Amino acid sequence: MIKIPNSKMRQLWLSSHGLQSTSNKPLDVLEIIKDLGFVQIDSIQNVTRAQHHILWSRNKKYKEHMLDDLLLQKGKIFEHFTHDASVLPIEFYPFWKGHFKRTQERLDKSKYYKELLDEEGIQDIINKLKNEGALHSKDFTSKAPSDKKMWSRSRHKTTLDYMWYCGLLSTAYRKNFRKYYDLSENIIPPDIKNQNISESQQIDWLCTQALSRLSVASAKEIKDFWGSLSIKEVNTWLIKNKENLLEIEWENNEGKYIKSFACLDIKNRLENLKNEKNDIKIMNPFDPAIRDRKRLKKIFDFDYKIEIFVPKEKRVWGYYVYPILQGNKFIARIELQANRKTKELKVINFWKEDGIIWTENQQAKLNIELSNFALFIGIETVIWL
Repeated sequence: MIKIPNSKMRQLWLSSHGLQSTSNKPLDVLEIIKDLGFVQIDSIQNVTRAQHHILWSRNKKYKEHMLDDLLLQKGKIFEHFTHDASVLPIEFYPFWKGHFKRTQERLDKSKYYKELLDEEGIQDIINKLKNEGALHSKDFTSKAPSDKKMWSRSRHKTTLDYMWYCGLLSTAYRKNFRKYYDLSENIIPPDIKNQNISESQQIDWLCTQALSRLSVASAKEIKDFWGSLSIKEVNTWLIKNKENLLEIEWENNEGKYIKSFACLDIKNRLENLKNEKNDIKIMNPFDPAIRDRKRLKKIFDFDYKIEIFVPKEKRVWGYYVYPILQGNKFIARIELQANRKTKELKVINFWKEDGIIWTENQQAKLNIELSNFALFIGIETVIWL
C-alpha cells in the first residue's frame, strides 16, 4: 500500500493542476486547457473573469483576448458544461455525446423546460442560423413575429440554451462575453463531430482522464470531475479496471489516512515532484485546484467559500475574496476590486490565516503579484484602502 504524507499530497495536487514551475514555460493556451481538462468560464469581471485568471495563473504571458481568439479559430476548443460552464479541447467532443444525451433526458423531465421550451421554435432557430450564420439571442427577439408568446425572450433564450445543452448548437464565438450561437455542424470539424464512440468507451475515457488529472481520487471525486457520470457508472468502471488502478492512502489535514485510487504511474509522479517555489499566487475562486472546497480543506487545511451569492450582511469575508497561495500553503486571503476606467486595482481587505506570521518578505512578494495582476488587465496603480 502506497501511503502519501500530507506534505507530498500537497505537492502532488499542485503539480497535477499545473501550478508548479510555471514562470519560464513558453505559452501554449490550448496545451494548458488540455492539461487541465477544462477551464471554467464565469461572467463576473471583478478584476478579470475566472477563465482568464485561471490561464494567467499557469503562465503570466497569457493575455485576456487569447481565449476568445482560440474559440474563434474553430477546431481548437468548444464550450459546454462540465461541473459548470467551461471550455474544453475539441478532441474531447466525441466523448461528450453521452453527456449531451444525458443532459437532454434530464432537461426533458424538468418542469422549467416543460413550461418554457418552444419545441416548434427549434426548427425556426435552425432555419434562421442556416440563413444568417452565428447569432446572439438578441438577434432573434429584435425580429420577433406577431406571435410574441412564441418569441418572448424567456422562451426564446430557454430554447436556445436547450439546443446548446443538447449539442444541436455550439458557441461560435464571444464578443464582450456575449455568446453567439451557431449550428454545431458549422463549428465542430466533421471528422470530430462524426466520430461514433460507444457509451462504454465514453465512460472509460471520462473516468480514465479524470483520474489522470486528479492523480489521486475517490469514486465521487472522479464522478464530480466532469459532472457527467453517475456514481454507479464510476463504481462499475472501478471494478472493471482493477488491474489498471492502485489503491493508495493519503494523509489529510487531521493526520488521518484516506483510501483512494490512483493511476499505475503514481510512484513516478511522486518521485518526479519538484519543490515549490516560494512565490505568492493570488488564486481565482473557480480555479480547478480549489473548486472542491471539501478536498481543499482535507489537503491544505484551508476553509474557503466564495460569498458572491451570500447577502452582504451575512458575509464572513467579502463579495469576491481571493485565496493566497505560497509554496504549498494557503497563507492569506485578499478582497480586490479593479476599476478599468480609473485604472486602479483596489485592495479592499486583507486577512492572514491563523498561525501565519506575516513578514516583510511576504509583503514584498504579494506586492509583486498584485502589480503583475494589475498589469495583466492594463492597470499600473494598486491602492490599499
